[in-house]
Amino acid sequence: MLAKYHLLKLTRRIVLAAAALLVVPAAFAQTDPLSTWNDTASKAAIVAFVEKVTKESSPEFVPAPERIAVFDNDGTLWAEHPMYVQLAFALDRVKALASDHPEWKDTQPFKAVLEGDMKTLATSGEKGLLELIMATHSGLTSDDFQKVVSDWLTTARDPKFKRPYTELVYQPMIELLAYLRANGFKTFIVSGGGIEFIRPWAEKVYGIPPEQVIGSSIKTEFRMRDDTPTLYRVPQVNFIDDKAGKPVGINEHIGRRPIAAFGNSDGDLEMLQWTTMGGAPARFGMIIHHTDAEREYAYDRDTEFGRLDKALDAAAITGWTVVDMKADWKQIFREE
Repeated sequence: MLAKYHLLKLTRRIVLAAAALLVVPAAFAQTDPLSTWNDTASKAAIVAFVEKVTKESSPEFVPAPERIAVFDNDGTLWAEHPMYVQLAFALDRVKALASDHPEWKDTQPFKAVLEGDMKTLATSGEKGLLELIMATHSGLTSDDFQKVVSDWLTTARDPKFKRPYTELVYQPMIELLAYLRANGFKTFIVSGGGIEFIRPWAEKVYGIPPEQVIGSSIKTEFRMRDDTPTLYRVPQVNFIDDKAGKPVGINEHIGRRPIAAFGNSDGDLEMLQWTTMGGAPARFGMIIHHTDAEREYAYDRDTEFGRLDKALDAAAITGWTVVDMKADWKQIFREE
C-alpha cells in the first residue's frame, strides 16, 4: 500500500510538471495587442488608462456597461485625403446618374463635377456639397442605397495608393479597437459622414456592428411598394452629426456619456469636450495628428479636409493625448 501511495504521488508530480511546461510557453507566446504602436508616450497613455478603469482595485474603476469609447471615422480610422471617401462616392454617383439628368450639364455644382473642375466645385462651398449629397443619396430605399455603397466600394480605388478604400484603414487603430473590446469596452463610430454610408461595411472592416454607428442622415419615409414595406430616402437633411452635433448624436443613440473619445479634427472638438470634461474621473481623449507625408499625408491647420486647429490647441490645455503618426505608428495601413 505504501509503495502504491508513493507511486501515485510521483505520478501526480509528473502530471503537474507536464502541465506547467505546457502553460509557461503559452504565457511567453502572448503577443502585444498594440504591436503596430511604437513604445512611446501615446501607447503608454492608452495602456495606463485601460488598466486604471478595468482593475476593480483601482479608485478609477469603471464598470463594463459604462466603458463606452467613441471614434470619429474620416481621418481617425481611415484616410480622408485627398478628399472624404463619401465625397468621392458622391462624385462618381453624379457621373453614373448624369444620363438621367441632362440638365446637370448646365447646372452647378453638377457641371463642375462632370467637367472635372474641382476648383469651381470647391467654390460652391457647403451648399454645393449638400446639393450633391441630396441628389446622389436619395430616391432609393435604404436597402438599395446600401447595396449601391457596397458595390461601389468593391470597385473604387484611392487615387494615390491604388487600393480599395476599405484597405486604407489604420492598422494601429484596428488594434486599438480590438484592445478596448477585449477589456470590456463597447466601441462606437461617431462620424460626420452618412450613417447609411458607413453601416454596410463597418462590421467587416472595424468589427463595429451597424447599431453602433452614429452619423449624419437624410430623412426617410415608410412606404409600401408592391406590397413590400420599405424605408425610402428623400432629399431632406435629417441630422448633421458633426461638431456640436456629435454630443447630441451620442446622447440620442447611446444614452451614456463616453469615457474615451478619439478624433483627428476640429469636427471632433465638441465630442472630445463632452467626453472628457465632466462625469466620471477616468476620462481619455486622443487626437490623431497626420504628420507622415511619406507613408500617408501631413496636414493640420491648413487643409479643407480634416482641419486640425482649435482641437490641437485645446489638447495642450485639456491634456488629451496627441498621436504623432510618424513617430508613434510602426505601420499605417493594413498590409496588402
